[in-house]
Amino acid sequence: MTAIQGDLAQLLDPLASGPDTLSGADVVFHLAAAVSGECETDFDLGIRANLRATEALLASCRALGTNPVVVFSSSLAVFGDSADHPLPEAVDDQTLPNPQTSYGAQKAIGEQLLADYTRKGFLRGRALRLVSISVRPGRPNAAASGFMSGIIREPLAGQRAICPVDRATEVALASPGKAMAGLLCAATASEQAWGGRSAVNLPALTISVAEMAEALTRVAGSEVSALIDWSPDPDVARMVASWPARVRAGRAARLGLTPDPDFDSIIRMHLAESRPGGNGSR
Repeated sequence: MTAIQGDLAQLLDPLASGPDTLSGADVVFHLAAAVSGECETDFDLGIRANLRATEALLASCRALGTNPVVVFSSSLAVFGDSADHPLPEAVDDQTLPNPQTSYGAQKAIGEQLLADYTRKGFLRGRALRLVSISVRPGRPNAAASGFMSGIIREPLAGQRAICPVDRATEVALASPGKAMAGLLCAATASEQAWGGRSAVNLPALTISVAEMAEALTRVAGSEVSALIDWSPDPDVARMVASWPARVRAGRAARLGLTPDPDFDSIIRMHLAESRPGGNGSR
């Protein structure tokens, strides 16, 4: 397998890189994106990274002429709460998107483009709506949901972390392992099992931020959870509050996908993978 780095839209431009960037690909995972927070502060970046690059990728997959499977990592941010279209108690596979952020709008557009390319027979599209992933390894990024990893990852490393939302805020999340299982399922499921062109919601664990901190105390001790600084940020809180906290993932369940059982196990998994020799150390 050859790794190619650079701007996705430019890499897929045949005038810039030649026509064979994706030659021989049977399955394509589209995971690249500018994240929620930076899309709000830099609209043009979001359009370029999340919309133009997706258009370029789908066009390149069509040009292959081999009808490849294309797995698109969408997001629960396609849903949102507004006065004219309030969120239901739980979103399901029939809930209509109503994005309240630029990132969510760009992901919703990507879903529809993928569905139309699939309808036309150019490729076999599989859109999976990821929930917030915690605990993410590596360094913090500009995602509005990044604190859901930061308030666990950084204290476990002996560093202070800021929680920008109220303790009572409920969120829908999944471990990296559950997200990977969902993406692999999307790539390998039969057409009949996948069940249509619309996106599938990833199963999620619903939990409050206070309960996340309590789980950290149980697993690592109160001296670790004390490293969380509760400092509300109205902009981040507004974005997070617009996302659904409860997901009914009927199609995903029929595909054998399940949510994490509890947050304690997610923290323990992160610790195991962060140790030398664990999967997170590679």
